[in-house]
Amino acid sequence: MADKFFEGIGRRKTSTARVRIYKGNKPSVVNDTPLEEYFSKKMDLNLLLMPLKVTNLEGEYYFTAKVSGGGTSGQRGAIRLGLARAIYKMDPEQKPVLRKHNLATRDPRMVERKLYDHIKSRKKPQFSKR
Repeated sequence: MADKFFEGIGRRKTSTARVRIYKGNKPSVVNDTPLEEYFSKKMDLNLLLMPLKVTNLEGEYYFTAKVSGGGTSGQRGAIRLGLARAIYKMDPEQKPVLRKHNLATRDPRMVERKLYDHIKSRKKPQFSKR
């Protein structure tokens, strides 16, 4: 029989993460790769594991995540939101704690689309008077 888990979906920019949280002390995994290998920067790991630290569940639970789309920053944010959602699905009393640290809200910011006659979304070609 498979382990009991709680699942949360997180999104950020163009990334989507499906995070499952399990009871135990195994290493966490992202896309079948150990967490420390997938996100090598120490700052990335600290921001990613914030929901577990804030709720004091860091040693008691581990998670697996399937992430697609976007870059490392968006993927990190998606996993973080998915982890927070899985935690408050498991224990609804943790939601105010997560909300206080701004971990239970999806960041709505997306990349602005490129417009015609523009070089990027806002940058325009140099103006010439003559």
